[in-house]
Amino acid sequence: MTAPLPDLLLYTRPGCHLCDEARATLEALVAERAAQGLPVPVVREIDIAADPELERAYFTTIPVVEIADRRVELATSPGKLRRLLHDALDGTAATPAPSVPR
Repeated sequence: MTAPLPDLLLYTRPGCHLCDEARATLEALVAERAAQGLPVPVVREIDIAADPELERAYFTTIPVVEIADRRVELATSPGKLRRLLHDALDGTAATPAPSVPR
Protein backbone atom coordinates (compact mmCIF):
# COMPACT_ATOMS: atom_id res chain seq x y z
CA MET A 1 0.00 0.00 0.00
CA THR A 2 1.27 3.46 -0.90
CA ALA A 3 1.24 6.23 1.69
CA PRO A 4 -0.93 9.23 0.85
CA LEU A 5 0.83 12.22 -0.62
CA PRO A 6 1.44 15.22 1.61
CA ASP A 7 -0.46 18.40 0.80
CA LEU A 8 1.39 21.19 -0.97
CA LEU A 9 0.96 24.35 1.10
CA LEU A 10 1.17 27.82 -0.42
CA TYR A 11 1.36 30.58 2.19
CA THR A 12 0.06 33.87 0.76
CA ARG A 13 -1.69 37.10 1.63
CA PRO A 14 -4.16 39.24 -0.29
CA GLY A 15 -2.61 41.69 -2.74
CA CYS A 16 0.71 39.83 -3.00
CA HIS A 17 1.74 39.80 -6.67
CA LEU A 18 4.59 37.38 -5.95
CA CYS A 19 2.02 35.02 -4.41
CA ASP A 20 -0.03 35.26 -7.61
CA GLU A 21 3.08 34.33 -9.62
CA ALA A 22 3.85 31.40 -7.31
CA ARG A 23 0.24 30.17 -7.56
CA ALA A 24 0.37 30.24 -11.38
CA THR A 25 3.74 28.49 -11.40
CA LEU A 26 2.50 25.77 -9.05
CA GLU A 27 -0.62 25.24 -11.17
CA ALA A 28 1.59 24.77 -14.24
CA LEU A 29 3.99 22.43 -12.43
CA VAL A 30 1.17 20.31 -11.02
CA ALA A 31 -0.37 20.05 -14.50
CA GLU A 32 3.04 19.13 -15.93
CA ARG A 33 3.47 16.37 -13.33
CA ALA A 34 -0.04 15.04 -14.01
CA ALA A 35 0.66 14.94 -17.76
CA GLN A 36 3.84 12.96 -17.05
CA GLY A 37 1.99 10.49 -14.83
CA LEU A 38 3.87 11.62 -11.72
CA PRO A 39 2.30 11.95 -8.27
CA VAL A 40 0.31 15.17 -7.87
CA PRO A 41 -0.35 16.62 -4.40
CA VAL A 42 -3.40 18.52 -3.27
CA VAL A 43 -2.57 22.23 -3.22
CA ARG A 44 -3.83 24.14 -0.18
CA GLU A 45 -3.51 27.91 0.03
CA ILE A 46 -3.11 29.44 3.47
CA ASP A 47 -3.77 33.17 4.00
CA ILE A 48 -1.21 34.36 6.54
CA ALA A 49 -3.27 37.49 7.22
CA ALA A 50 -5.84 35.26 8.94
CA ASP A 51 -3.35 34.05 11.56
CA PRO A 52 -1.12 36.48 13.51
CA GLU A 53 1.55 33.82 14.17
CA LEU A 54 1.81 32.90 10.51
CA GLU A 55 1.85 36.55 9.53
CA ARG A 56 4.78 37.21 11.88
CA ALA A 57 6.61 34.13 10.65
CA TYR A 58 6.11 34.62 6.90
CA PHE A 59 5.31 38.27 6.18
CA THR A 60 8.75 39.05 4.74
CA THR A 61 9.26 35.71 2.99
CA ILE A 62 5.97 34.98 1.20
CA PRO A 63 5.22 33.31 -1.01
CA VAL A 64 6.28 30.27 0.96
CA VAL A 65 5.71 26.80 -0.44
CA GLU A 66 5.92 23.77 1.81
CA ILE A 67 5.48 20.07 1.24
CA ALA A 68 6.29 17.26 3.64
CA ASP A 69 9.35 18.45 5.55
CA ARG A 70 10.64 20.83 2.86
CA ARG A 71 10.09 24.54 2.37
CA VAL A 72 10.99 27.24 -0.16
CA GLU A 73 10.67 30.88 0.90
CA LEU A 74 10.24 33.68 -1.65
CA ALA A 75 9.08 30.87 -3.91
CA THR A 76 9.05 32.44 -7.35
CA SER A 77 11.56 30.30 -9.24
CA PRO A 78 9.97 27.56 -11.36
CA GLY A 79 13.23 25.60 -11.13
CA LYS A 80 13.29 25.67 -7.33
CA LEU A 81 9.62 24.73 -7.12
CA ARG A 82 10.07 21.89 -9.62
CA ARG A 83 13.01 20.62 -7.54
CA LEU A 84 10.96 20.92 -4.34
CA LEU A 85 8.20 18.77 -5.82
CA HIS A 86 10.68 16.25 -7.18
CA ASP A 87 12.54 15.95 -3.88
CA ALA A 88 9.37 15.68 -1.80
CA LEU A 89 7.40 13.34 -4.04
CA ASP A 90 9.89 11.34 -6.05
CA GLY A 91 12.09 9.97 -3.27
CA THR A 92 15.14 12.21 -2.92
CA ALA A 93 16.66 12.58 0.55
CA ALA A 94 14.88 15.03 2.84
CA THR A 95 16.04 18.42 4.06
CA PRO A 96 13.94 19.32 7.10
CA ALA A 97 12.03 22.61 7.11
CA PRO A 98 12.14 24.80 10.20
CA SER A 99 9.18 24.36 12.50
CA VAL A 100 6.52 27.09 12.27
CA PRO A 101 3.15 26.94 14.03
CA ARG A 102 0.13 26.28 11.82
